[in-house]
Amino acid sequence: MDDHALECLRKAGAISREARELGASMVKEGLRYVEVANEVEAFIVRNGAKPAFPVNIGINDVAAHYTPSTEDRGVFQRGDLVKVDVGAHVDGYVGDTAVTVEVATKNWQPLIESSAKALEMALEMVGDNVSVSAIGGAVERTIKSNGFKPVSNLTGHGMRRFNLHAGLTVPNVDDHSMARVKNEMVIAIEPFATNGGGQVFNDRPGNIYRVLRDRPVRDPKAAELFKAINDNFETLPFCERWCTALNPEAPALLHTLVRHGLISSYAILKEVKGGMVSQKEHTVIIVGSKCEVTT
Repeated sequence: MDDHALECLRKAGAISREARELGASMVKEGLRYVEVANEVEAFIVRNGAKPAFPVNIGINDVAAHYTPSTEDRGVFQRGDLVKVDVGAHVDGYVGDTAVTVEVATKNWQPLIESSAKALEMALEMVGDNVSVSAIGGAVERTIKSNGFKPVSNLTGHGMRRFNLHAGLTVPNVDDHSMARVKNEMVIAIEPFATNGGGQVFNDRPGNIYRVLRDRPVRDPKAAELFKAINDNFETLPFCERWCTALNPEAPALLHTLVRHGLISSYAILKEVKGGMVSQKEHTVIIVGSKCEVTT
């Protein structure tokens, strides 16, 4: 790994960490979700990076892929279990990190601690040539020992420049995979714990999108927005809020781009039995037998 990549990864990680802590501190009863998302993303930009993906705010049984729309009126309520998942990139090199907080109660602290302890165990053992199934097994045992279930169909992931999910998959259970972590890999490890069924399902489409392919579209306004998406967001995920900042007609135009197969939206992921879900995540660089946590 060259010096430029390492410097960018460390800077992106530091900014992501600070943005995560800002987001967690803002989660208060009565505050709108969109206010937190906008402020965290603005913080990332002010500090010399760009968002690697829209801030994910997962409430209770929502595990991932929810970000508020421009007109979202949702507010945090007492007792909510909130996942704040944040990413920043510097020249395409990403820091990806998440934390779970509770709104004005202490009902779910053991569940929050379960995913956090699982991440600690994973970080202690990850290093060059360690199998991903061993990491997943450690996560699984830790979460189960605390009386909860790991979310078996959510995983950590390898990352490359301008590619948020690249190559390696890091499971949260022992999946008997033969894949191994290698020196200089950049990976995000993110245990999810639940008191539900231990899996998530695809709910309705959300406001987070990705580009599928580049091909002509007859609607000139939709074509113009698609060009702006490629120019501004590269190959990374983006959201309606960002597009509306570029073009007030974006909500309708995004539907046109989806219909023509140029982009797709990520489904909101919910726990299969409606269980509460906690998450804790760090980005690491593999350095020999150990890892450097960037976030």
